Amino acid sequence: MQKKIAVINDISGFGRCSVAVALPIISYLGVQCCPVPTSIFSNHTGFEQFFFDDYTDRMEEYIANWKKLDLRFEGIATGFLGSARQIGIVKRFVSEFSKEGTLVIVDPVMGDHGKLYSTYTEELCEEMRELVRLADITTPNLTEACNLTGTPYKQEGWRKKELLDMARKVAELGPSRVVITGIPQGGFIANYIYEADAEPKLIRTHKVGTERSGTGDIFASVIAADAVNGISFEKSVRKASGFVKKCIMKSIELEIPRTDGVCFEEILYQLKRN
Repeated sequence: MQKKIAVINDISGFGRCSVAVALPIISYLGVQCCPVPTSIFSNHTGFEQFFFDDYTDRMEEYIANWKKLDLRFEGIATGFLGSARQIGIVKRFVSEFSKEGTLVIVDPVMGDHGKLYSTYTEELCEEMRELVRLADITTPNLTEACNLTGTPYKQEGWRKKELLDMARKVAELGPSRVVITGIPQGGFIANYIYEADAEPKLIRTHKVGTERSGTGDIFASVIAADAVNGISFEKSVRKASGFVKKCIMKSIELEIPRTDGVCFEEILYQLKRN
């Protein structure tokens, strides 16, 4: 049977992020992508205006029908969650739909550049820590890793020992595989890989262009699909970070507006399944 990943995230019709990114990338990597919508946007919130429909009240009935079908998944991947109630629903989903060998991949989308998103209260941060405890793999950016571990944030100047200590603290919450993403290092952006039984690695790529919506979703989608396909964590992180860079470069070449995300469609064929 074909492997399946349940992707719990919002649907944004324009702007290339969340499920609109996860579905084509996970599918291209040979895994069936099964979305669980948390909310619906006409376009992402980086635009001046947008339509928004909170799907929380319908999530449980949606999921209940999957339970009646006795569905099971090789992977469960989560993205942005906007309330404690949504996180509670996701925790129950993990409990009810996991089987032996199911991998849980949590992207704890909480903030960036040292600041949490406006929706994130201390209660919500604590709920996210509880969700991370259920994960096998987690992909926090630098801001999120600091928040999860109570580490003071700084933009630059991270030493390897500091990153190791922080990655270990994230792993102590529960995940056996951690990658801290988006670590600025001069003209480079680094990802720090931590696995319980492997040597930690700092992987750097040259910084190109400016930040765009959806790059984190691309990264997390590659990590999730590769995980259920049995690709090594280090190889997957290298592949994901390299692909994101190529997507940004192609978007610059085609003069894609920053709000429109990255045109991964143009180079999706370059993403290898192994």
